[in-house]
Amino acid sequence: MTEDQIVLPAEYAAVDLGSNSFHMVVSRLDDSNLIVVDRLREMVRLGSGFDSQDRLSDAACERAIDCLGRFSERLRGMSADNVRVVGTNSLRRARNSLEFIRRAEESLGFPVDVVSGVEEARLIYLGVSQTLQEDLGRRLVIDIGGGSTEMIVGDSSEPRYLESLYMGCVTTSEAFFPDGKISKPRMHKAIIAASVELEPHIEIFKNLKYEDVIATSGTALAIEEVVRESGWSDGGITHASMEKLVDGILDVDHVDNLKLAGLSDERRQALPGGVAILMAIFVSLSIDKIRISDGSLRGGVLADLIKRRQSSDTRAETVNDMVNRLRMDEAQAARVGETALHIFSQLKKSWKLRPRDGQLLGWAAQLHEVGLMIAHSQYHKHGAYVLENMELAGFSRQEQRDLSILVRLHRKKFQKDVLAGLEEDRSQILSHLVFILRLAVVFNRGRYQQDLPKMKVSANGSDITLKLDGQWLEDHSLTQADLEEEQVLLKQSAFSLKIKS
Repeated sequence: MTEDQIVLPAEYAAVDLGSNSFHMVVSRLDDSNLIVVDRLREMVRLGSGFDSQDRLSDAACERAIDCLGRFSERLRGMSADNVRVVGTNSLRRARNSLEFIRRAEESLGFPVDVVSGVEEARLIYLGVSQTLQEDLGRRLVIDIGGGSTEMIVGDSSEPRYLESLYMGCVTTSEAFFPDGKISKPRMHKAIIAASVELEPHIEIFKNLKYEDVIATSGTALAIEEVVRESGWSDGGITHASMEKLVDGILDVDHVDNLKLAGLSDERRQALPGGVAILMAIFVSLSIDKIRISDGSLRGGVLADLIKRRQSSDTRAETVNDMVNRLRMDEAQAARVGETALHIFSQLKKSWKLRPRDGQLLGWAAQLHEVGLMIAHSQYHKHGAYVLENMELAGFSRQEQRDLSILVRLHRKKFQKDVLAGLEEDRSQILSHLVFILRLAVVFNRGRYQQDLPKMKVSANGSDITLKLDGQWLEDHSLTQADLEEEQVLLKQSAFSLKIKS
């Protein structure tokens, strides 16, 4: 084989749309090892662009979109299955996040997943654990981002307790040092505010008895660089070095005058807020020293992406665990799922449905009766609420929303207003999946294993034809009645269901 015929291992990419910086890492999987081949990072400060209505400003959006346009050049030609883009606190908070996400996806050419704070914490811990595989003791991991701070206690690669706190280096700097002016009272107030945010969690963290404390992210790396370059610590960040750093910051009256050793210009504006948060953590948890890891959210995203492709999907594990813990009727869920995917296989070409849509449909089938743990009456509404508001490991907020919609609409009236606010193409895909799930539930209403009829399902837009054996329908009058009722209910959604024998 000549050199130009060598086939390189597939590349994987993770893009982190943080509140302070946007990061991208591209890695190549070679013999189960991820080898970084490219990194890109830009200080976007998306989290500093909020107006009084919690909307991202036009200026912040433009900075972000320009950055993503440059990132897209590196991602061009990569498989959609090998790229994951995640949004964090700023996109969780922004009221105009849907508008921004649409523009971001157009610029990048890949979907953007907004993750919850707890899911962000899980991915951060996963990223850190990739760099500390030799350490088997219990550890506390801290990640101070631009808009939130994630704190996780875990054993080896398994997180035990995850928390996301509403404080970050950008938001804290804006709240307590809004004009860049620095003073002792302002720093004191910032530290107290961070301590108040920490207070409900202090005893939980202490009782978990971690043996090691590790910090990651740009804020921690910048602080470690400053205290080391200033000679206040010979490795890691100590409580004593933090006290000297606070004194060093208070030596000046404005962030523009900060001339600390090792401090980059781009980190200067958000440093006071980040230092206040870390100092509060040191004091509140009686920590003597924190060591630094270069593990990160994007490292966790990559590891999770590889896991999805090669072994087990965290989302599938979460669904299975939920089914087991809530003692749901697994046999019924399996019957509904099998029928749904059979119908899906016949309609996917006409409706241009993708494998990931089938995956979502399968999970919805497993969980369509989750609301029964609350009450039978209106259980589809209870289930929708649970799925939208629970922390489901591995799922983005959009995926949880989609699951919630499928469960909400799988029975009774097809209320189109549930889909209001979604982009037209997403609304259409979910409508199609809802139709399939509803039909699968109808055919399995008896809740017992039976030989279903051979069915042929075809679609021309919203006009669906269902061909069944006439004798089977006569022998299953209840199902026939349900199908006739479904024909009436579906008219509310503009679907037309014709039943032929």
